Amino acid sequence: MTPSRPPTGIDRRQFLQRLAAAGLLAVPGAGLLSACATGGGGTTTAAQGQVSATNPLGVAADAPLDVVIFKGGYGDDYAIAHEAMYKQRYPQAQVKHSASTQIAQEMQPRFVAGNPPDVLDDTGAQKIEYAVLVNDNQLTDLGPLLDAPSVDDPNVKVRDTLLPGVIEQGTFGDKFVILNYVYETYALWYSKPLFEKNGWQVPTTWDEMMALCEKIKAAGIAPFAYGGVNAGDYVIDLNLGAAIKQGGLDVVKNIDNLQSGAWTQDTVLAATQRLEEMARKGYFMPGSEGLKHTEAQTAWVQGKAAFYVSGSWIENEMKGIAPPDFAMTAAPVPVLDSSSAMPVTALRTQPAEAFVVPSKAKNVNGGMEYLRTMLSKEGGMKFAELTASVPAVKDATAQAKKTPALESLTAALAAAGPNVFSWQFRTWYSTYSTLLITETTNLLAGRTDAKGYLAKLQAETDRIAADSSITKYHR
Repeated sequence: MTPSRPPTGIDRRQFLQRLAAAGLLAVPGAGLLSACATGGGGTTTAAQGQVSATNPLGVAADAPLDVVIFKGGYGDDYAIAHEAMYKQRYPQAQVKHSASTQIAQEMQPRFVAGNPPDVLDDTGAQKIEYAVLVNDNQLTDLGPLLDAPSVDDPNVKVRDTLLPGVIEQGTFGDKFVILNYVYETYALWYSKPLFEKNGWQVPTTWDEMMALCEKIKAAGIAPFAYGGVNAGDYVIDLNLGAAIKQGGLDVVKNIDNLQSGAWTQDTVLAATQRLEEMARKGYFMPGSEGLKHTEAQTAWVQGKAAFYVSGSWIENEMKGIAPPDFAMTAAPVPVLDSSSAMPVTALRTQPAEAFVVPSKAKNVNGGMEYLRTMLSKEGGMKFAELTASVPAVKDATAQAKKTPALESLTAALAAAGPNVFSWQFRTWYSTYSTLLITETTNLLAGRTDAKGYLAKLQAETDRIAADSSITKYHR
């Protein structure tokens, strides 16, 4: 049987209202107003092909494929490579490639008009929030993709080729609707040659980190830099990461599940107070609050700061800017002390870079087939080599040519083993994103303290928990 698309029946005006409520709707132009005025949004007929052993998703071989990629830290060279792989299998198909950093601004009108792309990388600061798309049935259930045979082995399903957490991260309710393709690892990044030159040891506990920060500061270098304009929230990996490692996975599950008092748990408070102490002692590069993340990262690779907290995209994002001998290296966030519930090697590995197949796409089956192609070992290896990052595909980096960053990430993930963690609250509830940037920057700038910071986050948690109009999720 050919996989079918779920009905949408979405009202365009309602979709617009929800986008606006989430603060995602750009000032509408005439085209968007016109789309809104047309009223309810029925369904479109997607291209269908014959299901077979070589075409398990029923792709129409000559159907065009429209792919839109977020051109951020990973660029889009990897997507061009994946599109070539798709084209090789379906030579009759015309593949349209588009790259953008303004996903919401450019894609909202297309969703509203019932003309979305077949594949969308809905990522970046200007993404359409996932909860909005999910709640309005704008996304295809990717269950057929998970149950399809993998490209590499017809006896192995796609679901069994994915790294841990990928399916969980992309599941809303009982539907898997988002393929987070990158196995992002969040870490303390540093230049290995700089540390070797100064005889600095990467800290494993918070006390060690504070002592090292004093040495770094005495050497005339800022211990940390951050981009306060749009990425101050990167720094939460320090305090929230340490809190989870200290107290165990229940710490983050309480936060994700909107529990009363979740943000004032003992380990969360203790870690945030240590972060407040770092800010008070001047361990963050002066002027960071006024920098974009790329500007802060540039200062870091220029040697003005020793550490930068970020995800695994950073080497690719700084390609051509970092000195050739910089040797970016990843290290896990320190634990509060040696009594931590999780080992020092534990890492936050958050499947990210959200690929979706819109439910009103003209080539839904082709969109899922494109994702299946991405999830092949060849597709994963191409991504790893072109971005110096780890894809969501098992063993994809085994044969890949590794840069220093990818080498260190691979080693760090091996050392972490099963001791990985992530959080879902930012994915499930969109209002946290802006709040975290604002309040984390306030904390680092000394305008609030740890208790005030956590009180703001708990207030938002309580508000969401009490609002019956917001769909709730649980882990």
